[in-house]
Amino acid sequence: MATGLLALLDDVAALVKVSAASLDDVPTQVAKTTGKVSGIVIDDTAVTPKYVVGLDPSRELSIIYQIAKKSLINKLILLSPAVLLLGFFAPWAIGPILMLGGAYLCFEGYEKVHSMFSKHPDAHHRSEDDLKVITPEELEKTRVKSAVRTDLILSSEIVAITYATVADKALPTQIVVMLCVAVFITIAVYGFVGLVVKADDIGVHMAKKNHHPQVRKMGRGIVKFMPQFLTALSYIGTAAMLWVGAEIIAHGIPFTSHALDNLEHSLANIPVLAWFAKALVCGIGGLILGGIIEKIVVLVRKVV
Repeated sequence: MATGLLALLDDVAALVKVSAASLDDVPTQVAKTTGKVSGIVIDDTAVTPKYVVGLDPSRELSIIYQIAKKSLINKLILLSPAVLLLGFFAPWAIGPILMLGGAYLCFEGYEKVHSMFSKHPDAHHRSEDDLKVITPEELEKTRVKSAVRTDLILSSEIVAITYATVADKALPTQIVVMLCVAVFITIAVYGFVGLVVKADDIGVHMAKKNHHPQVRKMGRGIVKFMPQFLTALSYIGTAAMLWVGAEIIAHGIPFTSHALDNLEHSLANIPVLAWFAKALVCGIGGLILGGIIEKIVVLVRKVV
């Protein structure tokens, strides 16, 4: 009896040692995964500020908090368990899901680029009957729902890429890494977004007369800089959307995956150029693919 108990305790101790050793690798895996999803993080960060444009400034942080809270809930309660179950029962489905999300990103990116360059001459001649009047509260709810819907797509990509990075690790490591990545990225993205949307208010406060002249000058500079920064951020977000979506799809197809790897290896001596060339090729490919998907969507709508 004592011998059996000692053997059981030895097994438990060995299991604890293995789990502890695997968990020691968590920081490395979190850093590795964060690097892989950096493009999606840039996209998420660049897209979100637009959802508070035109709303009451006093509600901006509340809206960002609502989006962040729902984003974290989606990652932790909905997406992570679903991806873990898929990875266990149907690992073959992870790749197609990633590619489907990539196609959506390309489509959204193309739509944004198209809206930047297309002109709608009849947009200024709509009658008042064509415009639906809604209250600020309804507009806020609509914006939050739209932001959460977009974030759900981006979050699913983040969670799927995180799982793909740690798929060969022990289950405790998979769970802890996915938990850490979800929390870290959500806090980083929406913390930065909150700072961006309130930067002009900070600048106005700094520019008040009771501050030092250098502080006032800096505050005025922030106020002048933020509109250009937000415009640049929207362009960066669109470019990241096309780049990330196309790269996800490319890595799911052996031929294009090898082509990207060969391009990267050919410029390995100049890492910055290799990264830029890869991003440029993926961005152009994403724009072309998004245009094709848009034509298909239009055709399906006409048929339906």
